[in-house]
Amino acid sequence: MGNAESNAYHNHLSRFLPEEQTDIDGVFDALSGSSGSAGGKNAKATKKTMTLAALQAHTREALPEQMTVRLYNGMKSIDLPGKSSGLSEQIAKEQFVIFMSDLLKGNADEKIAIIMRMISKTEGPVKGKQIQEFTEDLIMSLVHVLSYRKELKGWTLENTRDSASGVKALASQLLSELKLADGTKPVGPQLLETSFDPSVVEDWVYRVPQVSVFLSVVIRQGLHVLHSLPDQTNDILNLVPRCKGMKGRGLVSLFDIPSIIYINSHLPAELQHKWRLLFSSRLHGESFSQLCGHIVNKGPCIVILKDLDGFLFGGFASHSWEVKPQFQGDNRCFLFSVFPSLAVYTYTGYNDHFMYLNNGQQTMPNGLGMGGQHGYFGLWIDSDYGKGHSKAKPRCTTYNSPQLSAKEDFTLDAMEVWAVGDVPESVTKGKKSILDVDPEAQALLEMAGKSRHSEGLREPIEEDEDDEN
Repeated sequence: MGNAESNAYHNHLSRFLPEEQTDIDGVFDALSGSSGSAGGKNAKATKKTMTLAALQAHTREALPEQMTVRLYNGMKSIDLPGKSSGLSEQIAKEQFVIFMSDLLKGNADEKIAIIMRMISKTEGPVKGKQIQEFTEDLIMSLVHVLSYRKELKGWTLENTRDSASGVKALASQLLSELKLADGTKPVGPQLLETSFDPSVVEDWVYRVPQVSVFLSVVIRQGLHVLHSLPDQTNDILNLVPRCKGMKGRGLVSLFDIPSIIYINSHLPAELQHKWRLLFSSRLHGESFSQLCGHIVNKGPCIVILKDLDGFLFGGFASHSWEVKPQFQGDNRCFLFSVFPSLAVYTYTGYNDHFMYLNNGQQTMPNGLGMGGQHGYFGLWIDSDYGKGHSKAKPRCTTYNSPQLSAKEDFTLDAMEVWAVGDVPESVTKGKKSILDVDPEAQALLEMAGKSRHSEGLREPIEEDEDDEN
């Protein structure tokens, strides 16, 4: 038995690099209140144990208490050969290492037993409501620990909208992927009362990568273990994009932290590392010509709008915006909703009406649109700034999105546009803007009393500034 126990333990330990093992040893030593000398020279290192109180003291400010208790329950649930799990309130070194190994390095099959005990202390099926509470705790803990460790990369809880509704919206979105063995997806009150077997929850963890990624970050940053070592994958490194262009402007973004994380995960991988504010109606004014001046030829962008009813929604434009009477973009474009629900709507293959921007034309619609068709866009901002529509009866043909705004024809309350990824070379080389090449756009500006070389229309590229705290 001793050999089997030792082999299983060493198999888990061998998943970690030597410097990772040292890091794990150091954290466990701190948690068990020892430096390896407990019980004299002959005491085995694996005999040291830690308590819930020690774990709570260690994570006191970094994690909400209910998440610390869930982590403890996960560790405590691990069976050790020859010992009855759950009888001891103490966590052994082997349990701690296996917990780290399964959750940080394991597959869905290895993670599920621990996650089930983190969801519920009792064995057997779990209710949807328990999974919902776990998921909300996990997302809330993720936002909390990233803020506490100053890992939000220039975003803050102060310069983004309140995360509380974002936590619930992201949890609902992840839970919408829960499906029973027969393939049905319970929704609403039915979801909360449904019982889910471990195999169904395992399938959910396998199909919804955010659960594992969020848990990994909460463990690494919460326990301050393996948080700076080289095995971190891009889904952790680019979980939150670096924020540019907000510092010192007193602006609160329309995005909250959970929605930034979720929308960013749907961007092409090469664009996930950085967002740069190009336009905010609150900073740059409520003007379509200002909007065009700030977003044209700036590379891929995210547009987010808020209507007067408080609905938040937008789209990802995979190409630089250009003012022209043709559709542009490609099948990487998508529409999304942030509030009252969080969702992403991707290309259907029905048509190629991905993105459209036009101004000053007599014969074609003037405005910014994504999806659908002229006069019937999935998302439309009219050049008569402030008016827009989101038409989908029942769904937008291009993206299969529902009506995103509260009313089909809406009034715009606020708008932001974020460039994503690195600044395109064409921008850094001073490519001509639409104001240089489109005489109609120039004329429109001059009629509005703006000189064509108005500096307000062309802000310098803010590549040298860093918004990180």
